[in-house]
Amino acid sequence: MKRLYTHLILLVAAFVFASSCVVQQNPISGNKRAFAYSWQQEVQIGQEVDQEIVAQYGLYDDERLDEYVVNLGEELLEVSHMRRDGAADMFKNTEFTFRVLDSPVVNAFALPGGYVYVTRGLMAHLNNEAQLAVVVGHEIGHVAGRHASQRALTQTLGQVAVIGGSILGQELLGLPGESLLNLSSQAAQLLFMSYSRDHERESDRLGVEYSAKKNYVAAEGAEFFTSLRRISEKAGQSIPNMLSTHPNPGEREQTIPRLANEWREQGYEQTIYGTERYMQMLNGMVFGDNPRNGYVTDGRFVHPDLEFYYPVPQQWRVINQPSQVVLVKGEGDAVMIMRIDSQNSTAAESITQFVNQEGFTLRERGETQSASRWTAHQAEGTIQQENSRLGVHVYAVEFQNRVYRFINYSLESTFENHVGDFRAVTSSFDRLTDESILNIQPVRLQIVEADQRKTFRQYLPDQLPMDLEHEDIAIINQVNLDTTIQPGTLLKIPVQ
Repeated sequence: MKRLYTHLILLVAAFVFASSCVVQQNPISGNKRAFAYSWQQEVQIGQEVDQEIVAQYGLYDDERLDEYVVNLGEELLEVSHMRRDGAADMFKNTEFTFRVLDSPVVNAFALPGGYVYVTRGLMAHLNNEAQLAVVVGHEIGHVAGRHASQRALTQTLGQVAVIGGSILGQELLGLPGESLLNLSSQAAQLLFMSYSRDHERESDRLGVEYSAKKNYVAAEGAEFFTSLRRISEKAGQSIPNMLSTHPNPGEREQTIPRLANEWREQGYEQTIYGTERYMQMLNGMVFGDNPRNGYVTDGRFVHPDLEFYYPVPQQWRVINQPSQVVLVKGEGDAVMIMRIDSQNSTAAESITQFVNQEGFTLRERGETQSASRWTAHQAEGTIQQENSRLGVHVYAVEFQNRVYRFINYSLESTFENHVGDFRAVTSSFDRLTDESILNIQPVRLQIVEADQRKTFRQYLPDQLPMDLEHEDIAIINQVNLDTTIQPGTLLKIPVQ
């Protein structure tokens, strides 16, 4: 495992720096400059990493919404630098992919080679199509500017080794890193790459330009950054983590209307808000975490769709992702990872595959039963890491024609402090029978047309579902709780 770990780091480093002298056209300036990757490599990287992003976060299951975002993206692409006269054929012929991710996190990002993503969480915080156009145009701008390839060129070999090492360590054993969990080094490096402020400002300019040239009211993009500022203030942060290297939202609130006005002065009418059409797309959208995909209640992690549960010990926090559920104690003192084992058809085969991997030293294994009725196998042993040795408890259980495998570990020196929790969780895996949980439904946005002149607060129910706060709903509607709402205004109200 140590050799594999080292080879993978060197492979990533070699890939980046073997291509660091590629000189090609920048679609925006039309001039040639150095990039870390050729355009063909950027397209290939995007294709490969896109599969990981989809597996990691999942696509939002709404064909109508997906088609809507794709059509908007293609519309903006028509006026982008990727399709203009003078652009190289390799840019003009590149197909773009636009996706809506099934995530409540407010985010949008792009991968090299034409892959653009928005989350349903982001869409819930927008009020019209013009705002979405600026966001999508911004991400197209990152692709057109080849910003990832420019940024990679500035990295030193030492930085790549460090980044690759930490992420590869998370990949090999699933070490906790929340968003980095279960991503390859290349995917994580691209997904969490910090663009320079100049790159962000350039993409802001391009998002406004592309939107204005399609007659959207591009100044509306500033409202989204106002919402971002409010989100960060409510969370007690000076700036959201996703924007830590971006220009301050307050700066962008002022810059975007100024840029929009410059395009208006050049003769580009900006009349399209697209509010009604956009709100129709949001009507019925899942808002916040979807409990159908699993949540914690009464000291248990329950999964209504897959009909199982298991206890969550005190002092453990849950990171629930489409591909796995992770329990972390403290700052990573101990970790439990549960995934569906799609490679093996029995619990015994699943355990055998794990304990036979290079670097694992088996202490004991055997057959058992989960909740005294589901066939299970377990094993304990150690794995040697770079500078430490981990104690591991691995457990596989057969349930409803699937094999669920837990990989639980801590430092070997503290393993005895945690193994009791490991065994308590795995041995209690059982069928979920509580009808109120099995039938739970997610919170969805209901679009309501205001029929009276009254404050926004008066349009909200006293009790909101799923621990939502009234201020959260004011933010997604881009109003304050005491803002007077005029009749005819379309509002987003959460219902369950």
